[in-house]
This record gives sequence, structure tokens and C-alpha cells, in this order.
Amino acid sequence: MFRRSLNMELQAELACKGEDHSFSDYVRLAIKIDNLMRTHRPQSKSTRAMHIPQIAQISESSHANDYASPEPMQLGVTKLSSEERSRRVLQNLCFYCGNAGHRNAGCPLKARRDFADNSRVSADQVSITNAKNLTTIVKITTENDSFEFTALIDSGSALNLIHQDLITTFNIPVQQCDPPIKVNAVNNKPIGSGITQQTQPMKMQVGLFHQETITFYVIDSLFHEIILGYPWLSAHDPVISWQSGEIIHWSQFCFSKCLDNVISKSCLTTSIESPECKPVTIPSCYQDLQEVFSKAKATQLPPHRPWDCAIDLLPNAMPPKSKVYPLSRPESQAMETYIEEALSSGFIRPSTSPAAAGFFFVEKKDGGLRPCIDYRGLNNVTVKFRYPLPLVPAALEQLREAKIYTKLDLRSAYNLIRIREGDEWKTAFLTTRGHYEYQVMPYGMANAPAVFQSFINEIFRDVLNKYVVAYIDDILVYSKSEEEHKGHVRSVLTRLLENQLYVKAEKCEFHVQQTAFLGYNVSHQGVEMDKSKITAVTEWPQPTTVKELQRFLGFANFYR
Repeated sequence: MFRRSLNMELQAELACKGEDHSFSDYVRLAIKIDNLMRTHRPQSKSTRAMHIPQIAQISESSHANDYASPEPMQLGVTKLSSEERSRRVLQNLCFYCGNAGHRNAGCPLKARRDFADNSRVSADQVSITNAKNLTTIVKITTENDSFEFTALIDSGSALNLIHQDLITTFNIPVQQCDPPIKVNAVNNKPIGSGITQQTQPMKMQVGLFHQETITFYVIDSLFHEIILGYPWLSAHDPVISWQSGEIIHWSQFCFSKCLDNVISKSCLTTSIESPECKPVTIPSCYQDLQEVFSKAKATQLPPHRPWDCAIDLLPNAMPPKSKVYPLSRPESQAMETYIEEALSSGFIRPSTSPAAAGFFFVEKKDGGLRPCIDYRGLNNVTVKFRYPLPLVPAALEQLREAKIYTKLDLRSAYNLIRIREGDEWKTAFLTTRGHYEYQVMPYGMANAPAVFQSFINEIFRDVLNKYVVAYIDDILVYSKSEEEHKGHVRSVLTRLLENQLYVKAEKCEFHVQQTAFLGYNVSHQGVEMDKSKITAVTEWPQPTTVKELQRFLGFANFYR
């Protein structure tokens, strides 16, 4: 009770003195520190305890803002010694209370206060505090090492800032500011030496994928380790969920500059830890259509179209709520990667839906993990869309006179179709990390193949069975001659690009005389069954149960 009755400045000083004191010693120590603080405090500041003080600010001219009451790390307030700050940084202790297990932003002892509504920030000011503490973990990489810090995202700060103690403790290289930036307190008098240094450009990672090069201004009176201010927000223009406190979507600039390299390396759309992409040479005659092969474009949220996936439920039906599936450590890491990527692209968003499907992984042949959503409950209560899929044997009959082929595979096919606006809540799924819902059509939904097939058929309606065979996301272009084929392929690629569909170059084959398509080998000699499939049938182990017999008949009947 005695400690809580003291002002915040005095509490901050006492927090640095440890807890090994009797009550009488503690009182004497508090009186001694308070007297010292009053002795060294300028007379012009003596009224600060009598009213709501203003935010100290950084300015090239003199301005002032208001804040409710001082915190230990604010400008113009008694602060920890450099030695104590360095000790807390090295031992990963809280800057506020000195205890382990949390950072300053999450300190349970830290007073939560709203700042005065009448504070104003002009273009040449930097506010060093914010009413809402929206923080994120950032990874800073220098030439010698990398470190993780907590960064405050603050639209009221006109600069990106870093604490002087981090510079000293971790030997982060700096350079002089020219000209220096003055730091003014509420009484219009300079505090300290102002900002005289800035870091050299260094790499910073936000989340799992967002990477950039950034420069910070160095200041020794800051209540957060790092502040990402208005310049950072303006450059990256992130979409922030204020409800969950997460960055849920990055801008077009980020997809081209900050996320492009990471996405290119991962080759991820809906699979995790997929094998390395094989190099593919795109014919020079299609170089002007390079955009249709863009991996970054395929990870952007598509627009709403007339072919959005509608999820109509049976009368009085409600999607069920499933359980959270336990995940192994590798699966948990894969889940974090998938959620981070899907949030960044806008494919999913946080959900408050009453529905929830289960989220789990299945192992692929190459050892990677494929995320799966258990939509069986939703599928049972969904009105089915009966659009037909092509009959493969009938479609391949059109290839008899063809001599040259190009095979195209669409990237993130289903994810390039939006869920009908208002139906997103029905796609909700649960993970150990949280509750999310899709804005794009996910895999596993009963109507997904029919919806996508109807979209593809509309795009190629006038050329289907003339020089195009399209089965969901697999497209085969066929022609009688080389010159004719170039025109056909160009027409197909152009239509895909116009409809914001993108091609997975590493799975394509261009201008070949023989190719495998939908389980068949196609060439100028005709269409024959894929020999690997025949081998699988002939070497199938003899069924011993009804279930095994059903599996065999289902596989073998494909070639009937």
C-alpha cells in the first residue's frame, strides 16, 4: 500500500533498489530519494505534479503535447542509470520493474493510462508515447550478429527511433546526424543533447517473412526499445487489426520489395515445406507475359467476381464447431508459417464466427506437410453446386490430330477465387494459435472443384475443345504446327493474366511433342495410359478386406 501511494517517478527509483529492506528502511529510503529528486528538479518543473503534464517531444522547432502522468522511461523524467539499463538488457529484465519473464510493454506493474485528448502533433514533431501500445517483435541483423527486440508501432512518431542502450550494449554501428535534431521538453527547454546519431542502414525482419533495410535515429530517453513511426507506416502501409493487435495484410509495395524474395524461395501457396522449385526456361516469345508467372502476384488477395464461391446452407442448418487438433512440434512450426503467410496475403483473417472446423496436417510423399481443414461437417449442410467436371476421355478425343503441346498448371488455383461476401464466417477454422476464417476459397470444400471449373470454362468458353483442354487447374494447349501453337499459348496466357490467374512455371511444359496429362500419355501417335499407373494396378497387393477391395476397384476403374 505504501509503494502504491507514491508517485510514479519515486516508484521507478525504488524499483532499482531491490526488495531486501524492512518497512522502516524502505520509508527512510523513499524520503531520501524524494528529497534528492526535489533538490535536483528545476523550479520550472515543480508544478508538473500539480497538473497533467505534456508529452516531451523531438522537434526541429519547439512544440509540446500532453500526457496523463510520467512513466519511468519517458523524456524529461528521472531515468535508470546506464549501468542499470545495460544490466537489464543483458539479463533480459523488464525496464520498468526489473523482473524477468516479460518486457517493458507487457509489465504487469506498469500503470495503464490514457493520454490527454487535446494533444496535437504537427508534421515536424515526434510524439514519444501512444495511448494504445501496439507492439511487435522485430529482428535486427547487423554485419556481426542478429537480435530480437520489441518495437512500438506509433503513427504519432515522425521518426523511427531506437534506444541508446541497445546501441551501446549490442555494438550497433551508428553515424552522426547532419544537422542534429533538438529534443525539447514541455517548458520549451532542450533535454540532453538531442538526437545526434543515427544507425547505419541495417536489415530488419517483422514476423516470419517481412524483410527490409531501415535506419533508426538514436535517443537515450525512450520508454520502448524501438519505435516504428510514421515513416515506416507510410512506406509499408500495413493493414492492422486493432481487435487482435496484429498486422493482417501488407501493401503492394511490401509484396514486391519486402516479401517477394521470401515467397520466391518458399514456393508456398497451400503447402508447407514443398520441394525446391525446378528451374524452367520460359520461351522468349512469351517474355512480355512474365507477369503471368509471378509468384508474388499469386499471393495477393483477388477481387470479388461474379464467380465468387457461395456457401448456401440447408434450411435451419448450422456449420458445426470442431475441436482443436493437437499438433507435434514440427506441425506447430508449420502451422505458424502457414498462418503468418496467409494473414500477410489476406487469404485469411481473425474470426469471431460461431462455426469452426478442425485444422491439421497430412504428410506428403516428399516428407513435407500439407495443411488440411476438416470441412466434412460444413459440406454435410451445404447446398451442392452441381456444375459438371469434364469427361477426361471425351476431352482427350480432341487431341488426335495435334502434334505439339504446352501444359500449364495454375498456382494457388482455389485461393484465387473469393468467398462470396458475407459467407466468410462459414469457413472458420480453429488452430492452437487462434480462430480464423477464409476470404478466399480453401481446399476441402465440397463445391470448390465445381466453382473453379465454371470459372475456367467461362474464360475459355470459345476455345474449349478447339485448342484447349481445361480440367480444374490443369490446362493443356494443343496445336497442329509450331507457329499456330505460339498463337494459341499466347492467347491462353493473356486470358489468364486478364482474369488475375497465374501459372506455376516450375510445373509447366512448353512446346513439347509428348506429355503426361491427367493420367494419360499424350503424343502425336495418340493417347495411351500412363505406364506408371498401369504398374500400380498390376503390382497392387491382393485385397484381403472389403475396404481394400473397394480401394482397388476405385483406382482401377479410372481406366475403364
